[in-house]
Amino acid sequence: MTSSVSPGRLYLGGDFYTNHFEKGSSPDTMILNMGPQHPATHGVLRIIFELEGEYILRTEPVLGYLHRMHEKMGEEQTYYQYMPNMGRVDYLHALAWNWAWAGAVEKLGGIEVPRRAEFIRVITCELNRISSHLLWWGAFLLDLGAFTPIMYGFDDRERILDILQRPTGSRLTYSYYRLGGVAADLDDTALDMIREFVPHLRSRLPMYRDLVTDNMILRHRLEGVGHISVDMCRRYGATGPTLRGSGVAYDVRRAEPYSVYPELDFSIPTNHECDGMARYNVRMAEIEQSLNIIEQALDMLPTGEFWAKNAPKPKWKAPKGEVVFAVEGARGKIGVHLVSDGSAKPYRVKLRAPGFSNLSLLAEVARGTLLADAVAILGSLDLVIPEIDR
Repeated sequence: MTSSVSPGRLYLGGDFYTNHFEKGSSPDTMILNMGPQHPATHGVLRIIFELEGEYILRTEPVLGYLHRMHEKMGEEQTYYQYMPNMGRVDYLHALAWNWAWAGAVEKLGGIEVPRRAEFIRVITCELNRISSHLLWWGAFLLDLGAFTPIMYGFDDRERILDILQRPTGSRLTYSYYRLGGVAADLDDTALDMIREFVPHLRSRLPMYRDLVTDNMILRHRLEGVGHISVDMCRRYGATGPTLRGSGVAYDVRRAEPYSVYPELDFSIPTNHECDGMARYNVRMAEIEQSLNIIEQALDMLPTGEFWAKNAPKPKWKAPKGEVVFAVEGARGKIGVHLVSDGSAKPYRVKLRAPGFSNLSLLAEVARGTLLADAVAILGSLDLVIPEIDR
């Protein structure tokens, strides 16, 4: 403790969070900071622990190191200008965020989307979902000490990025969807690349299973670790693989159907074990389901326009009103809430980020576990910090 900085107030050292995350009554506990610059937090997430030996008594995530006021920026730009922001909110499943924004504005303005564009959105969004799961797979295992899998994961993910680069012009922070369609059509080369990729990845999944999923070390790190009950999911608003790993088959593509998903045959993988292994297995099964969706969408892809001829112009003014639109992202339910006052810019923008709700349950699920398990629990939630800290 140092000298006072003003009469009656002592400077304790550290910052606000450290000073207010006080030790409990036991003299044998210690406070430990993890992050904000820690490889296993995958961004600038800071977590404070109170430990008794190797066991976690309390923990608290600290946000705000990456806050860029995306929602406020949405109220200062036109509906068109804001689209690139969506690729920055979640850079791993940027197309799902593209879709959430485009879908909300189209719902607000009553804008019709050509059928070919709907199928192109499904194909590209599912490819982007697989690439997100592959990156999670490799990075999660790297956190647990396995280096080889991330090389395989990146190898397959690169093929997806090559495919998506053709129509989008980007490899990560996509801004591809437009109000009333998509920016460019899928050409024959891109379609051929997708048709080659689907059986290729299917042939790789047994190797993934043999190398990692059935590995005894992985199972010892995940089975019975990080138990998340259905009740906990409900209280914190968890969605996506986190919720489905607790046995609840909630998926926006089925629960709140949009686009052409009702025409496609696919299942919602669930697992009732509620632990880290359950969430791992759900994501691996979702890769297979996304491949099924892509295959069907390719067969059903109609000819025609990929962008509505009467699509709104860049300075288009939306009608007055209020809408909510949601899509299923790689991490769960992505929602956009728009309020329009009739001008070219939204009056209010609110984004629903699945990672924020999923992270919120960390304090409860980590309590009483070993510190070494905290990394496994954190990784099983598949966090993308810019989405949480939007």
